[in-house]
Amino acid sequence: MMFRALVLENDGGFRATVKSVDAAQLPAADVTLAVSYATLNYKDGLAITNRGPVVRQWPMVAGVDGAGTVVASNHPDWQVGDLAVHNGWGAGETHWGCLAETARLKGDWLIRLPQALSLRQSMAIGTAGYTAMLCVLALEDHGLKPDAGEVLVTGASGGVGSVAIALLGRLGYTVVAATGRASEETYLKALGASSVMDRAMLASPGKALQKERWAGVVDAVGSHTLANALAQTRYGGVVAACGLAQGMDLASTVMPFILRGVALVGIDSVMAPLSRRQRAWARIARDLDPVLLETMVQELPLDGAIDAAHALMDGRVRGRTLVKIGS
Repeated sequence: MMFRALVLENDGGFRATVKSVDAAQLPAADVTLAVSYATLNYKDGLAITNRGPVVRQWPMVAGVDGAGTVVASNHPDWQVGDLAVHNGWGAGETHWGCLAETARLKGDWLIRLPQALSLRQSMAIGTAGYTAMLCVLALEDHGLKPDAGEVLVTGASGGVGSVAIALLGRLGYTVVAATGRASEETYLKALGASSVMDRAMLASPGKALQKERWAGVVDAVGSHTLANALAQTRYGGVVAACGLAQGMDLASTVMPFILRGVALVGIDSVMAPLSRRQRAWARIARDLDPVLLETMVQELPLDGAIDAAHALMDGRVRGRTLVKIGS
């Protein structure tokens, strides 16, 4: 049996192509999924454009995320016909991913599609939206309440930022969206942002301690942006860090932590345990407005994923990029 997939190769030069693959080449795992939808995340963009050392084995089928129907299973928890969602676990890095008509995955990696969501909606959300929910949960677990003050969301026009704003806005928080695209102000306010600021105000080196402003922060950017967000966080505030769009560095000091009691919480979506994933997806199904979700989405076929990945890495994409693969 043959199936179509977005394949990354690096033998004598890097290539990303959508082509037919023999199912006999699928990796060993106990569940086979007929993929209906996938999505493009920042990590997918890095891999498909070869702008970051994401892929560890070659050739590789790209795709961190996928949602579809179980067509074969040797796992006790999964039966043929079950609807499943996959996020992370090294797919597209060390294990063939889901930008393909067929994926073979470990049953322990999958979660059941929440009843309130369709397969399409689950991939409109994808790892970016699931990560945003993990950030919101981190703020809540630290005790942050909607009346505590302003919450900053960086990388606001991206996937994580868009979903974080929609979630926080619906939960009653006062959200300030930081973006480099002034043209997106109407979009961001429609999602739930109370105000929009220029990301340039956070993007350069700043003082170790600055005027207190943020009760909480969701940061998908890293580098100087994260350092400044920490320096501006109010006493007892919490910062959830989940990305590195500006860079992996963090030129900060201990001052926000020892003088203001600021908490910095790292958010990992790739290897998060099943219980944390289930909690996040249950809350997404409850708290994310499907109408707002649809305003974030651009849908394209598998053949369009390579060009879309380049656009994503060039900062020309807002919200979520949904890839329709199967029926």
